[in-house]
Amino acid sequence: MMRIIFLLSLFFALSNASVQDFCVANLKRAETPAGYPCIRPIHVKPSDFVFSGLTPGNTTNIINAAVTPGFVAQYPALNGLGLSTARLDLAPKGVIPMHTHPGASEVLYVLDGSITAGFVSSANAVYVQTLKPGQVMIFPQGLLHFQINAGKSSAAAFVTFNSANPVKKLKGVLGGTG
Repeated sequence: MMRIIFLLSLFFALSNASVQDFCVANLKRAETPAGYPCIRPIHVKPSDFVFSGLTPGNTTNIINAAVTPGFVAQYPALNGLGLSTARLDLAPKGVIPMHTHPGASEVLYVLDGSITAGFVSSANAVYVQTLKPGQVMIFPQGLLHFQINAGKSSAAAFVTFNSANPVKKLKGVLGGTG
């Protein structure tokens, strides 16, 4: 019984949310395994909770796509909340290649254009759908997935992750090394 209590107390001790309402990151200090140290609440402003950085990205590259992150480094109010966001911009023929986020599920919300998106389950079943503005698709944690502009004009989407750092992994996928 004491082991269970100890493990539960350790779990709650590692979560900022269990000790305080929020923890706006102090990016001037070093990041730790638990995230960044917090700015003292008396120094936090309402504007710290607002982020204006999800602007259109530059799609003039080999994949005709851009990912504009809204992670803790860009949006310090996300620190300790286990969330992050990004904007996807896809020019015509744009693609976010097959990749995975080992520690995060992803929700895709289409803003403009037409995006064909899909994922491969652990049983090798393929789920593909062409999405229009206002539609949402989920990519379960750790599964290979992709997004392709299915239209003749630009497309845009917002994505949200249930992880503060949903690092994209391409290693071993389509010749990727990261």
